[in-house]
Amino acid sequence: MTKKEEKINNKPELIDEKSEVVVIEKNAAEVKKDAGKKESASSADMAEGETAEKKPIVKKKKKIRRQILKGQAHVKCSYNNTIVAFSDLSGKILSWCSAGSLGFKGAKKATPYAATQIVNTAAEKVAKYGLRDIDVYVKGVGSGREASIRALANNDFEITLIKDITPIPHNGCRPRKPRRV
Repeated sequence: MTKKEEKINNKPELIDEKSEVVVIEKNAAEVKKDAGKKESASSADMAEGETAEKKPIVKKKKKIRRQILKGQAHVKCSYNNTIVAFSDLSGKILSWCSAGSLGFKGAKKATPYAATQIVNTAAEKVAKYGLRDIDVYVKGVGSGREASIRALANNDFEITLIKDITPIPHNGCRPRKPRRV
């Protein structure tokens, strides 16, 4: 048994919310039952039809579903691919989708049709959060820019902002030397 498993098997344990381990806490009555369980199992006066004590019922921790009404949609359109990501206002990603993950290959990944399919799939994933109002940030020069914004509007999102954040060089890198033929 590894150290990690030993930590998990120790019953009175407090674990922070970030880990995926269910916190098991026993009250005093359950601890007494466990102590009595060892004694009763070893005693010879147990009737044949009677079984050992029942296991204590461990309640599962309820998963808290976040309701996010306002968020952001980041659309990256390059010449080769289109990627859409939904996030909350602080930038934590709620769902994302790309043309490659939907099975588009080669030059079909950068088409406007692929962009609409990407937005539809990502919108289905983010529907469980109740996202309604979005700010759209578009990056890149691909052909799926307008199609993805149109698809966002068709998926009943209230678009409050459309901003182009394509990086533009301010006379940045030195160009290559001219070719001598």
